[in-house]
Amino acid sequence: MAATGQADPGGMRRRGLLKAALPLGATATALGAWPAAATGHASSGAPGRRGRDRIDVHCHLIPDFYRRSLAAHGITEIAGVPIPVWSPALAVGFMNRYGIQAQVVSVSEPGVTYLPSAEERVAMARRLNTYTSRDLVHTASARLKGRFGGFAVLPLGATVDEQDVSHAVTEARRAVRDLKMDGVGLFSSYGGTYLGDPVFAPLMRALDELGAMVFIHPVTPQGYPDLGLPPFLYEFTFDTTRALVNMLYKGVYRRYPRIRWLAAHAGGTLPYISYRTSLLTLTPAIAQQVGAAGLDDSSPRFRKLFYDTALSPAPQAMKSVRELAGTEHILFATDWPFTRVLFPAAGDPAPQLDETFSPAERLAVERSNALAQFPGLAARIGAEPA
Repeated sequence: MAATGQADPGGMRRRGLLKAALPLGATATALGAWPAAATGHASSGAPGRRGRDRIDVHCHLIPDFYRRSLAAHGITEIAGVPIPVWSPALAVGFMNRYGIQAQVVSVSEPGVTYLPSAEERVAMARRLNTYTSRDLVHTASARLKGRFGGFAVLPLGATVDEQDVSHAVTEARRAVRDLKMDGVGLFSSYGGTYLGDPVFAPLMRALDELGAMVFIHPVTPQGYPDLGLPPFLYEFTFDTTRALVNMLYKGVYRRYPRIRWLAAHAGGTLPYISYRTSLLTLTPAIAQQVGAAGLDDSSPRFRKLFYDTALSPAPQAMKSVRELAGTEHILFATDWPFTRVLFPAAGDPAPQLDETFSPAERLAVERSNALAQFPGLAARIGAEPA
């Protein structure tokens, strides 16, 4: 789940959806009102049954200065519920309760898109990234050391232009080279402009030069059909899919092969429709003509992406992802603290994964796959990359 805070005329309508949609509204309200104790304070709970070995690649940070900035611009709810409580101590407590060694944190929607000027967006992105690097990723605190990785947020606005992209290039380089962050976070779209649009080309070149891991997080799309349901239920998955498919046909994967892409929430709907969305490429046509039914009929570009398990651990999703990309391209994730209501007690955070993966495969999904893709994090926690 993520924010709906990109500035647009439908924002107020979206923020009221969860309250109006019952019984979902009651559940969603609980997401924002769950007691702080239930999120796992640093002093509460015990590590999960396997010890503390999981790496959570999709979770979010909401430092107080960012929360105050959102509130000053009228954003006090995300996906229709109050912005959840977050602090490093709460995050560590959550990790301890669920056997998670480290979280790779990112900024959810709205990112910095709500800020009206390029200067404000640059200032907030720099502040967020500096905070994440100094206070979490490379902290001197013994209590927090080795518990966090981080994706940088870039100063892109709701209307993307060349100036925004130029600023994003500068901040991406600073975040990866100077701040030593673990990658970069991008949204699936910005005000209706999807990843893959030519306006992003300078940023794609920079990310390719950096060999960056890029985390794609969904947003609420503009002008979506209003079914009276919260958009996180399905619109977020559709928006991720739009971005991933658009990048295929705009040649992003081919032109920038050094970028490693991590798609949130099991890639949205992409794994299930990967064959259909590949029909304008040569792969399915060749497989059809030669009768090679045993081959991968979907685009091999989709197979090379990485996919997380956030809000998608059930076999209906995981078996589809596994069929498309293989176990080695699946990484564990919780989407905490937006999913805090799903974690009321300590223990296994995703027992459904047992329905798709063997114990050894689960260890790969929940740990070694991430260590292989985040060598900086592996070094900080003293683990050997897989």
